[in-house]
Amino acid sequence: MGELISEHGRTYAEEAGIQLKDAPQPLYRLLLMAVLLSARIRGSIALATVRALHEAGLRDPRRMAGADWQERVDALGRGGYRRYDERTATQLGDGAELLLERWGGDLRHLREEADGDVSALRRLLQEIPGIGPAGADIFLREVQRVWPEVAPYLDDKALSGAERLGLPKDPEKLAALAEDTEPAVLAAALVRAALDKEMAQEVQRHAG
Repeated sequence: MGELISEHGRTYAEEAGIQLKDAPQPLYRLLLMAVLLSARIRGSIALATVRALHEAGLRDPRRMAGADWQERVDALGRGGYRRYDERTATQLGDGAELLLERWGGDLRHLREEADGDVSALRRLLQEIPGIGPAGADIFLREVQRVWPEVAPYLDDKALSGAERLGLPKDPEKLAALAEDTEPAVLAAALVRAALDKEMAQEVQRHAG
């Protein structure tokens, strides 16, 4: 477990350049990351596109909704996100408008509506255009760092990584094995193991 965490325990938010805090802008950027990562596109491109949207000034729902469609397409293209750029540009605009209308542009209000119920939180997230079950799981795996009621959140993808590594497929047992490791860090490392068979084999070799 130590090898896994030390070598592969960087959260995806960190990799995308998001300094995650319980504040509107970083939470919105995390939501954008969840939308982009949940498409069938290389993770490195999705994370580069999170940074490109930020550099284009599309870093909160008001600015995203205020941008025209072509501005969003162009920003997605600069990140290399070309395969789904037109559909995603529409989803990002529609999602920003929904966030503004329903939650005042602040995902903390969505959290309040869920009232500590993680299943409700997952369901509410999926009402946002571009967020399906996979996107909701990505958001929740990362947001547990600042929303403690979510932890430990280890979804099917993280648990498949645990299985590949020969670890228990039980969130509580995994959290106990990881000791003082943050659940978000553990989840990110396990997801990387699920996505990268060679990496998982290397971790197992070192552990053995």
